[in-house]
Amino acid sequence: MSPTRRSFLRSGAGVLAAGAIAGCLDGAAGGGEGVDSGYAAFFTLHEWAEAVSGDLADFEDPVDVGQMGHGWEPTGNVTADIASTDAFVYLDSPEFGWAQDVAATLEADYENIAVIDALAGLEDQLIEGDHEHEEDDHEDEEDDHTEDEHEEDDHDDDGAFDPHVWTDPVLAREMVANIADGLAAADPDNESTYGENADNYRADLDALDEAFETMVEKADREAAVLAGHNSFQYLEARYGFELHTPVAISPKAQPSQSDIADTIEFVDDNGIDVVLYDRFESPNLAETIVENSNAEETRAISPAAGTTPEWNDEGWGYIDQMEQLNLPALRDALGAE
Repeated sequence: MSPTRRSFLRSGAGVLAAGAIAGCLDGAAGGGEGVDSGYAAFFTLHEWAEAVSGDLADFEDPVDVGQMGHGWEPTGNVTADIASTDAFVYLDSPEFGWAQDVAATLEADYENIAVIDALAGLEDQLIEGDHEHEEDDHEDEEDDHTEDEHEEDDHDDDGAFDPHVWTDPVLAREMVANIADGLAAADPDNESTYGENADNYRADLDALDEAFETMVEKADREAAVLAGHNSFQYLEARYGFELHTPVAISPKAQPSQSDIADTIEFVDDNGIDVVLYDRFESPNLAETIVENSNAEETRAISPAAGTTPEWNDEGWGYIDQMEQLNLPALRDALGAE
């Protein structure tokens, strides 16, 4: 398991100065002398940072096209690359442990870099993670742990949450606002520009929110099937539909034959025609479910944590993936046409 930021700091690898701690409490640390360049931890945060900064700064995404930000691990000295810029936008989540480590190092040793946690202030709105499948997979290994190791594991699991917060357009609004606030704190001369850019982007998120609400209002059913790990719990909670899946939220989880059989039964019992799958995962499980049920087709959806070469060539961003791929697929799957 990736270390939590708290355990990382407790180890002595990232003791923070008092001023950095104060900055972190506001969602950003360091900065104050302008922002010309920066890094954002993955695709979605990169789009948001670029939208908020506009012409004032250039942000880089360390994750290559075709790869997902969730579960990605850097190669080379990414900390040094980030430290050569003015800002770092990330999520303070164990699912992005590498970014937590970089943030702690920057806060401790690079006082002029703005460290911006897009999740700041959202703790009460996070959804608990589903680690049931992972626990089952490692049950035998846990039997060999010492009592001390169990205590440390239990501590690390405390407060674990689903990291896919960005899939909810409403929470995305708040995350974009956090980025704007962090950049404004680092570059107060351009505070109004960051605010205006954030407001413009948040208007697009408002339209996306309204489109999801309308789609669910027109839906014939309240449940669909996702043949893959569930990155959409925040969408389900926001708009009141269910995605039945034979897999937990972890991309490492594997469904059992019983899980698959239960899903096929769910498809037939609920008259489901379309089986969804994650575009960044294999469609094989979705195809198996269709072949063995009364469903008729598969449709791809995206957790919007990365992009493909095709989407990149088309200039698709977060909003495009949600509007052009996810909304139509969910309309079909929920019978909202």
